[in-house]
Amino acid sequence: MTSWPRQRPAAGWLPRTAALLLAIIACTAGAAAAGTPASAAARPVGDCTTTSGVVVVVDFGHWGGPLLRSCGTTPTTSYALLNQGGWQTAGTEHDGPGFICRIGYAGYHGGTLYPTPAQQSCVLTPPASAYWSFWYASRGQHAWSYSQAGAMSYDPRPGSVELWSFGSTSAGGTAGSAVPAFSPGSVRALNASPASAATTSPASTRAAAAATSPPAANSPSSRTRKPAQAAARATPPRTPAVRDAPPAAAIAQVSHGSPVPALVALLVVLLLAAAGITAAARRPRRER
Repeated sequence: MTSWPRQRPAAGWLPRTAALLLAIIACTAGAAAAGTPASAAARPVGDCTTTSGVVVVVDFGHWGGPLLRSCGTTPTTSYALLNQGGWQTAGTEHDGPGFICRIGYAGYHGGTLYPTPAQQSCVLTPPASAYWSFWYASRGQHAWSYSQAGAMSYDPRPGSVELWSFGSTSAGGTAGSAVPAFSPGSVRALNASPASAATTSPASTRAAAAATSPPAANSPSSRTRKPAQAAARATPPRTPAVRDAPPAAAIAQVSHGSPVPALVALLVVLLLAAAGITAAARRPRRER
């Protein structure tokens, strides 16, 4: 006996499938949010002290530029410090954004990230002869330590200073062009309390520069210091020019190696597949 054609009950397929996909999306978003490093509040350099904040120094000397110095708050990660207050980084497609391949600052050369794409593709891991090496000196530490941890894995301590230097290093950072030739004390915060607006104003800066400038040529002290000054001029300075990088407007974010687009594409495919299965389940089928 043959019964009339009837449809299989499929009313619950679509709601259950949609709920499952929404759960997957929520879990993915939650994982992405959990993996995002804590943000750092950008502060004027004078607000970093010997016991608070972190001074971040980026050496653009490889491209003829200065040392740019900024200040960020803690607790945070070194990655967050390099992506706040106008700073921006880009990782590699192979290793993701956590492997710092490019660094740029909005107030320097229009926010250009170095090395440029023409100099380094940032597809694979850069060679040891040309990459951004990471150094740090905790409070009271007078020598640089070469970091074996990535920027996302290192949590700097208050009062510390960090340095990013481009070039070559040997294993462990014991030799190479990127090894710092200056001490942490020459770039770290030396003030015990945050600088006030008066002490960081352009007028006060000019006054401080005048106070530290050499005396006039006709002063008695200048005659007694001529040999010392000549020796100082003969010895090249060990520290490149240091410029403060105050908080600036953020530049457009560029991401390399992010898994989010691939996950979104996968979810779209799953959604389309679920819709196809639901449509097929609703088709009439003869039963014997």
